[in-house]
Amino acid sequence: MAERPAAEIAVPSNDPKEKKKEEDKKLDTKANGVKDEEEELSEEDAQLKSELEMLVERLKELNTDLYRPALETLRTLIRTSTSSMTSVPKPLKFLRPHYPGLQELFETWPASENKSLFADILSVLAMTYSDTEPRGTLRYRLLSASLLPPTSKISEPGSWGHEYVRHLAAELGEEYTIRQEGEEAVPLPAPEADSDAPKSKPAPVSGTIEDLHNLGSECATFFLGHNAEPDAVDLFVELEIVDRIASLVDANTFGRVCAYMDRCITLLPPPDDVTFLRTIHKIYLQFSKFPEALGVAIRLNDAALIRQDFNASGNPVMKKQLAFLLARAQIPIEWLKASASEDADAEDEFPEDIQDCLSNTQLSRHFKEFGKEVGVADPKSLEDVYKSHLETTRSGLSANVDSARANLAGTFVNAFVNAGFGNDKLMVEAEEGNSWVYKNKDHGMMSAAASLGLGLLWDTDVGLSHIDRYTYSPEEWIKAGAFFATGLLNAGVRTEADAALALLAEHVDNQSVPLKTAAIMGLGVAYAGSHREDLLTLLLPAVADDGVSMEIAALSALALGFVFVGSGNGEITSTILQTLMERDDKALDEKWGRFMALGLALLYVGLQDASDATLETLKAIQHPISRQAQILVEVCSFVATGNVLRVQRLLHLCGEHLDALKEKEQAESAEGKKDENKDEKKEDKKPDDTFQSFAVLGIAMIAMGEDIGAEMSMRQFNHLMHYGDPIIRKSVPLALGLISASNPQLPVLDTLSKYSHDHDLAVALNAIFAMGLVGAGTNNARLAQMLRQLAGYYYKEPDCLFMVRIAQGLVHMGKGTIGINPFFSDRNIMSRPAIAGLLATIMAFTDAKAFVLDKYHWMLYFLVTAMYPRFLITLDENLESKPVTVRVGQAVDVVGQAGKPRTISGFQTHQTPVRLGTTERAELATEEFIPYAHVLEGFVILQKNPGWEKEDTMQM
Repeated sequence: MAERPAAEIAVPSNDPKEKKKEEDKKLDTKANGVKDEEEELSEEDAQLKSELEMLVERLKELNTDLYRPALETLRTLIRTSTSSMTSVPKPLKFLRPHYPGLQELFETWPASENKSLFADILSVLAMTYSDTEPRGTLRYRLLSASLLPPTSKISEPGSWGHEYVRHLAAELGEEYTIRQEGEEAVPLPAPEADSDAPKSKPAPVSGTIEDLHNLGSECATFFLGHNAEPDAVDLFVELEIVDRIASLVDANTFGRVCAYMDRCITLLPPPDDVTFLRTIHKIYLQFSKFPEALGVAIRLNDAALIRQDFNASGNPVMKKQLAFLLARAQIPIEWLKASASEDADAEDEFPEDIQDCLSNTQLSRHFKEFGKEVGVADPKSLEDVYKSHLETTRSGLSANVDSARANLAGTFVNAFVNAGFGNDKLMVEAEEGNSWVYKNKDHGMMSAAASLGLGLLWDTDVGLSHIDRYTYSPEEWIKAGAFFATGLLNAGVRTEADAALALLAEHVDNQSVPLKTAAIMGLGVAYAGSHREDLLTLLLPAVADDGVSMEIAALSALALGFVFVGSGNGEITSTILQTLMERDDKALDEKWGRFMALGLALLYVGLQDASDATLETLKAIQHPISRQAQILVEVCSFVATGNVLRVQRLLHLCGEHLDALKEKEQAESAEGKKDENKDEKKEDKKPDDTFQSFAVLGIAMIAMGEDIGAEMSMRQFNHLMHYGDPIIRKSVPLALGLISASNPQLPVLDTLSKYSHDHDLAVALNAIFAMGLVGAGTNNARLAQMLRQLAGYYYKEPDCLFMVRIAQGLVHMGKGTIGINPFFSDRNIMSRPAIAGLLATIMAFTDAKAFVLDKYHWMLYFLVTAMYPRFLITLDENLESKPVTVRVGQAVDVVGQAGKPRTISGFQTHQTPVRLGTTERAELATEEFIPYAHVLEGFVILQKNPGWEKEDTMQM
């Protein structure tokens, strides 16, 4: 006990007397004001300080003649005081204590030119007080402008330096927000202890909104002149006058401004994103950048703009390049022709070469030449794809695999792998009577015959003669397959003969169901995205007719969705809505309901708010299908916008656990043991969770447009996989496949590989198919290896093995030359028919047992609208192939970076034609040619650079 007081004695580190002295000293210096500081100042600083103080005193004297020179001197001193970027300029530091006094003095002066100059100087000093007096800089700046006589002009904000302009821009944004939302919206900073109490409430800023806008324009002009394009755009966004930036940009800055604005679009809420796109479009047109402008018009899906851009260029070669871009986006040719009322004497037909480019008729010829160049023209057999000698199966056990199933899988593999080359051994080149069709049974024959359309893809001349002989087959399934093949063959290619319509139109009303469905879907695929009115009259009656089965009605609706994708066609919308209202519950409960809902949703692809009325109408339908349709319509409207609020809404839907409802039921049934009640509930519950499946796919649809959103959604999918109900877990792999179609990144592959061994076979099946989607047309070796392992793992599960084979076919699609990613032109423009095809195929997998594994495996061919060669072919001005050297590497995002950074990394130099991966970009290796297109992808026409000289002549 005696030791305790000893432990409590604190031992000070310094001598307490010394500490006391120091504290006294501190108090002393505070009392004496700035004595301490003066001792530290160098001679120059002391001189500057005394000079500044003298000038301030002069302003307080009564002699008004001294004001002007004093103010001029002050201004010069502040402007010429350059110090390092990190420290406050000396004059501002020394004048800070005098600021409150100068403010009071300012109020006493009468309005004059001197007072205006005084306000200008105070505006600069206010930067040092911005924490206690917000928006002082802006207030004095506007006062200074208002005090000037109309003859003289206020100095540019830039004359005070970059920091001042940035400060002013920040305060402009704040002030504008406060004025828009009312004073209470922005909380004032709490007054600090040492500042005077009355100063805490800032004086109101004078000037109208128009004054703020004009000052904003001045600041933006300064930013644009000093390589700060993003700052200029941000300021205009805050002031809500983005459209005015078009008048400020010049030939040096417009590219960087547009690039930055383009990257902002996915982060903006609607209607701002459309305003941005229209502004970018206006700027590009201003500088005659037609391909860029047309690309923006396609993203806006605005027929009038597309026509105007296409006709804006007088150069016929440029027109051909624009035609290639339109053909890739599958824009209806009718949009380019002026309607009769607008322009009576406009030419009705385009010149033949431009018509060819628009119709994509040369695609097949160039694709086959490209195959020869890259060395993949020879047909591949199934064994080349499966490489079963590398599989880990135990020999002798594979005999029990259902061979009709294996042959059916072979059909699809052969079709996808040899797509477009028109020389596969099983179908096109098969000898008479030895065709692969006869190795399949019943509905398998339909897919086998239809695979001809894929093998001869885009080759409309030769293709029809090959398919023709199957159309006379006595076997109904083969005939149906041949009809569907006719449709597949014409996908994405327009011909004057309109063969698909001529051959299939009469069979839309055929009595036989297979022939009828094949004709309907054949037309849907062949004319995807063409908005052809004659198909509307042909297919719409089947949707409205109560007498036909739900299957025919739903597929007709889907075919119309394909043809009129993204058109918002009112007639189709109202017919489908009416059908959904009038059909009895039993019909709507069928598995086909989802395709009718999808047909409706496809009409709104990318239309954003235009679908509101339809969504309201759907709410009135008293059936679970209404919920499914609402989700589909909403996600299609906002596809690839990255709209965060919609994603959150979908996540809420995914989070609803329907088990909680079940517990409620049990409580009810315990009260009154009513068996009927139970049965009803059971029936109710069954279709009720399909909407969750669509909600999961919806997250992928909305997030697929930009990388950040896509990456964030991956995490959400991970959570859903852990905590979701079976229906959700089944849909997550499909969503992963959709979000990175033809873009095999390792994290996605690993995740899918994990899911493909899931104990729930439905999840495993979808994961295997998603692996096919992710690797489609990439020949990814790692993925091929994973699939071979899966083939060994599932050798006893016919369904999963069937899926593994199909995935192998997809990975080697077009022998690695065809991709299914819906984005092109540097992943900026979304192809609407491609979205329709991907979504329809994935929709069939939301209930694989009922569709793909049943007799509707031909739905896999819906992918055709998304299949497109991943090549870069350079052409001369006569559209003949012209090999040049290009560098191909991973695309790098260089928006907002200083200077001219490299746009690709890790490049290799190749001779065109060359294959481009989804995330790759190409650039010309020399400056010998100038490309007409802004992105080197697809068909690019080159023009000889007149200023280019060969290196050897330059050395001389």
